Amino acid sequence: MTTRIERLVTSGQFTLDGGTWDVDNNVWIVGDERDVIVIDAPHDADAIAEAVGDRRLKAIVCTHAHNDHVDAAVALADRTGAPIWLHPDDLPLWKMTHPNREPDEHLADGQVIEAAGADLTVLHTPGHTPGSVCLHDPGLGIVFTGDTLFKGGPGATGRSYSHFPTIIDSIRDRLLILPPETKVLTGHGDSTTIGAEAPHLDEWIARGH
Repeated sequence: MTTRIERLVTSGQFTLDGGTWDVDNNVWIVGDERDVIVIDAPHDADAIAEAVGDRRLKAIVCTHAHNDHVDAAVALADRTGAPIWLHPDDLPLWKMTHPNREPDEHLADGQVIEAAGADLTVLHTPGHTPGSVCLHDPGLGIVFTGDTLFKGGPGATGRSYSHFPTIIDSIRDRLLILPPETKVLTGHGDSTTIGAEAPHLDEWIARGH
């Protein structure tokens, strides 16, 4: 069976440090006509469940625990029975949104998540948050980067639990070493490639945001 990668955009709000911003989030659904995983579950459990349809949802994998990536995760898990996976370093952020519900499983660097023909290797890429992860499938030539790397640069590091030098280290040491043709599927906005972003590392460092 052919592995499919589907993108759903949901809209809502990101809240942290006393501020609130309107955001559009990418939800990535990876699998085939029988089984899928969902990468990030923001804002609208009904819309995500509708996109999954009658397929079996094997896991809800969180790239990090900012509320705009996990606020629909518990409702989606309760509806489908799928386990929620999160890196443990993001538990403090998770508890801001879901104080009464723990994730079901902890993501670990180097772990491989199988999803109907996809083999997604977990890359721990702290910086945007302590527990941020990316998911790389070399066979498919893709990496899901959450809010670690976007078209045009690294994710934001101006708020609590984030650190600019750390995200630069993560991008340089874990992502820019991937083949340049690797497609970068992001947590917000348009996709890019490793090759398109790699030449700009020094610019990002100089900008220091």
